Amino acid sequence: MTEFRYTPPDVPLRVLYTDEAIVVADKPAGLLSVPGRGEDRADCLIARLRTVYPSVLLVHRLDLDTSGVMVFALTAQAQRHLGRQFEDRATKKVYLARLWGHLAPKAGRVDLPLCVDWPNRPRQHVNHEMGRAAQTDWRVIRHELDGTTRVRLIPLTGRSHQLRVHMMELGHPILGDPLYATGPARDFPRLMLHAESLRLRHPETGVHMTFTAPCPF
Repeated sequence: MTEFRYTPPDVPLRVLYTDEAIVVADKPAGLLSVPGRGEDRADCLIARLRTVYPSVLLVHRLDLDTSGVMVFALTAQAQRHLGRQFEDRATKKVYLARLWGHLAPKAGRVDLPLCVDWPNRPRQHVNHEMGRAAQTDWRVIRHELDGTTRVRLIPLTGRSHQLRVHMMELGHPILGDPLYATGPARDFPRLMLHAESLRLRHPETGVHMTFTAPCPF
């Protein structure tokens, strides 16, 4: 296996929304959500946000290779409120992805329990004895001329690598996935997975808000 080298993208910070309680940003692919181990992995989205919003607090994460919408809190109270929404599955997350092959039918649900594959960490795998419940709804947007499929994915649970493993289990891995795709499905410049939108209740006003980030692929 090729040794991982962290090369975060040198791109401007993209803030989608901010007020006194929250800040919403569009994370680029290849940038950690939070610092990794070692000084060479200190550059991350929350560190970049902290240069503008010193009080920024983590609420949730996106994988290194995934791009898209992330919400952060600016107060401890907002962090607790938003954290409960994620724990209670009161948020709605919608992802865009490109998959290897032609996925059929037009829509469906994957219901397969997941847990860490300890000998092959950080990989996850389906495990009907030890895994935690995981469900993903999927809907085909279109079949591309190159033989791939563009889909919207709606995770009903929030397991690590859930969308990536579930699509692999369907036989249609996400393009460019360095962990779960093989052969030509892996030979793409990035993981073709993007957090397109996030719906939540504002931690102070209680108003439902939806934030979106344009898909880069």
